[in-house]
Amino acid sequence: MPASEVPALQDETIIVVLGASGDLAKKKTFPALFNLFRLNLLPKATRIIGYARTKMDNKGFHEKIADFLKEGDKSESKKAKEEFLKVCTYLPGAYDEDEAFKNLNKEMEKIEKEGSSKTTNRLFYMALPPNVFTVVAGGLKRNCYVEDGNNRIVIEKPFGKDLESSREMMGELKKLWKEEETFRIDHYLGKEMVKNLLMLRFANPFVDSGLNSNLVDNVQITFKEPFGTEGRGGYFDEFGIIRDIQQNHLSQVLSLLTMERPVSFSAEDIRNEKTKVLRYVPPIKEEDVLIGQYAAANGKPGYKDDDTVPKDSNCPTFAALTLWVNSPRWQGVPFILKAGKALDEAKVEIRIQYKEVTKGLFKDVPRNELVIRIQPNESIYLKFNAKKPGLQMESIPTELNMTYKERLEDFRIPEAYEALILDALQGDHSNFVRDDELDVSWAIFTPILHAIDQGKIKNESYEYGSRGPQSLNNFIGRYGYRRDNESYAWPTTSVENVKGKI
Repeated sequence: MPASEVPALQDETIIVVLGASGDLAKKKTFPALFNLFRLNLLPKATRIIGYARTKMDNKGFHEKIADFLKEGDKSESKKAKEEFLKVCTYLPGAYDEDEAFKNLNKEMEKIEKEGSSKTTNRLFYMALPPNVFTVVAGGLKRNCYVEDGNNRIVIEKPFGKDLESSREMMGELKKLWKEEETFRIDHYLGKEMVKNLLMLRFANPFVDSGLNSNLVDNVQITFKEPFGTEGRGGYFDEFGIIRDIQQNHLSQVLSLLTMERPVSFSAEDIRNEKTKVLRYVPPIKEEDVLIGQYAAANGKPGYKDDDTVPKDSNCPTFAALTLWVNSPRWQGVPFILKAGKALDEAKVEIRIQYKEVTKGLFKDVPRNELVIRIQPNESIYLKFNAKKPGLQMESIPTELNMTYKERLEDFRIPEAYEALILDALQGDHSNFVRDDELDVSWAIFTPILHAIDQGKIKNESYEYGSRGPQSLNNFIGRYGYRRDNESYAWPTTSVENVKGKI
């Protein structure tokens, strides 16, 4: 059965969250399930089982997750939490023992016998570290898989550390689980503004017709966090910022921004175009890389001040990478993917800078820019030039601004995990990563990852709370980016929390 034809789970369903005692489950997975529950979007009579190695009873489990359940209307909040916790149970067990998974299976069979549905629906959500993916997937397939029902497995990134390890991991998983049963989560594909890219481009001809090498000078896709590894340095050091953010989140954004129009919004048509455009991207060259590592500043510790981080670590906490999409549409346009921790602000955005106005009529007119703010404060704005009010013919930069909090304030923006879990239940693969798409993406990043691991590319130190390495401006300037009108600010009519330089 093609992935696009997977049926929706509408009848009684059991959702098993593996790794239920971990941070990902309590901060993301269970809050998302709670919101789907209170919005009546889960299949009827859904039951949820938390499974992890931690010894804990139901009461302790409920107390552990209750504080993270996001509230809706205050009057309904307490009741909704109580009703949700009634459908959640906890079962401790090992990840590498068949007997433990058989015990899990008995628990599921007990629940299913109490129900009235003739169809067995099981969804396994692996909120687990990657070193146990294949072990757990094997244990589930041998002991908890129903041959006459619907089985789904949801896997969190990272999917390996390079092309070889990804192929090995995915190869093992494919021996156990069919492609249509497998949902590889990249939570950025569930974010509202990322999902909006297809609508923004293909429902607005004037936008998509301007996205090409004839008009666009350069593109920056930026991810910034204002905090460091916060005690998780040892774990982070295994992967680094490129594996953590750019190979997956930002390359997904890149593919949606640069792909050609799909035949339809079906999962396979969208993923076909994403994979096709990534095949136009050659492996990143060493000269197109700038990496950095944050140092102590502003009363904050440096990366290597964490005792779990090796003192000779060359792991980047910041990276700027320039990719080239050698398709007919994008040939010659640099795409600069920037990501970093311990920077000056929290922000994820796409900044498309258009080419300069033809010389003659104007002198030093700022470039047009289309900016798509993914988070925080979702917005889309177009910077353009207008006549400055008065008697003289002078230009002034201004913007067309669509800020969600102003224009779409009556709509609820779901969390990414809500959207993706609902998609998995409905059998929609369009916002999940296909195996060949993952393979192509790793091929782009693996050579420079190996070069960094081998110490061929060195980190430049930057201060905690800064914009990144001092050479960053020179780096992005090499690829044509021009910073115009640094004093330009949002007008006072914009909402308070999105004021500032754009």
